[in-house]
Amino acid sequence: MFNLTTLLIAASQPMLADDGEGGKYLKEEYSALFLDDYGWVAASMAILILVMIWKNVPGMLIRGLDAKIDEIKQQLDEAKALRAEAEALRDEYTAKIASAEKDAEAMMEGARTEAEAILAKAESDSEKMVERRQRMAEEKIAAAEREALDAVRERAVEAAAVASRSLIAQKHDKAADSALADEVISSL
Repeated sequence: MFNLTTLLIAASQPMLADDGEGGKYLKEEYSALFLDDYGWVAASMAILILVMIWKNVPGMLIRGLDAKIDEIKQQLDEAKALRAEAEALRDEYTAKIASAEKDAEAMMEGARTEAEAILAKAESDSEKMVERRQRMAEEKIAAAEREALDAVRERAVEAAAVASRSLIAQKHDKAADSALADEVISSL
């Protein structure tokens, strides 16, 4: 019967080795199934690679990498969509800012025009008020002049009446009085 232990023991026999100067010495190298250490490492690597191929590990790695690639593509697509949305928002707000600036400029122009109109109206109203006050002052001055002239005339009349009374009283006697009355009666 074939036994693995006897095979391993038989394979690990001491060997003669050349020392390089023509002599031989006993070298004990252990090997199993006629493979040294490097052979076993190579065989175990070959077995590992075969098992990996048999269990479809490369396919699993490729599927995992493909899934990661798809996930990254999806994230990139989302990033592109977010960027496009952000650019659209930026453009929208840029348009709103431009519109607001135009509106503000139009408001400023309207306010300027309105202020100029108010200023022109105020100047016109002030000119009319100055003219009206000047007219009122001239009318007051004319009225005061008329009153002064009337007062002067009144005083002149009074002075003339007083002066004529005194003149008549001084130069007029009864004879002149009767001649004057006769003259008035004859003229009628």
